Amino acid sequence: MTKLSTKQRDKLGDGAFAFPKERKEPLENASHVRNAIARFNQVTGVSDDERDAAWERIKAAAKKFGVEVSETSWREIGKS
Repeated sequence: MTKLSTKQRDKLGDGAFAFPKERKEPLENASHVRNAIARFNQVTGVSDDERDAAWERIKAAAKKFGVEVSETSWREIGKS
């Protein structure tokens, strides 16, 4: 995964994150999108509405970067 330095991360707008209020899970490239999906259930202190919105941002970023997402909802993550 491409690691963002603190300086790079601080320069990102809130819209560059799956969870913008918490500034968690940046969505800057395909690697970050895959990581956001893998870590999605590890994010704490967010509501289901925030998770719904984050999932929509992740799906949009996945489409942009050509990442295949088999889950149709965040509730399906890890339930293979």
